[in-house]
Amino acid sequence: MRAGRHVTRSEAETERVAAELARELAAGTVILLHGELGAGKTAFVRGVASGRGLDPNEVSSPTFVVIQEYGDARLQHVDLYRLGPDEVDDLGLDELSEQGAVVCVEWAERWREPPPGAVTVRMTVVGEEERELTVSGTPQRPEVA
Repeated sequence: MRAGRHVTRSEAETERVAAELARELAAGTVILLHGELGAGKTAFVRGVASGRGLDPNEVSSPTFVVIQEYGDARLQHVDLYRLGPDEVDDLGLDELSEQGAVVCVEWAERWREPPPGAVTVRMTVVGEEERELTVSGTPQRPEVA
């Protein structure tokens, strides 16, 4: 998947776009998710899980637990919605990607200093089911042995 604008017309289509992106990601990639409540950020993470070979049905919003781990921590799903800047700093998010996990961060605008090289996905609600996804940054490709 290339950076740019993608329009989806259903939650399933949003998941397919995310799965396509996820297949191109190297371990340690950070995905910064921006969008209002109900924009489909958690659906996007389900797609990332699927694209990484994990069960998307296990993915749920981590709003109250802040960080969910999937697939022996190969995917980290972080939700910063309820946190202030100092609390975000205390999470040690940089360490998650350094451990080789793909890290999806909802409400990423609350992270003061995300790592350089992160992929940014801005999700805009266009209609009841329609979303505009704007992807920027270049995902690191997985290393091939």
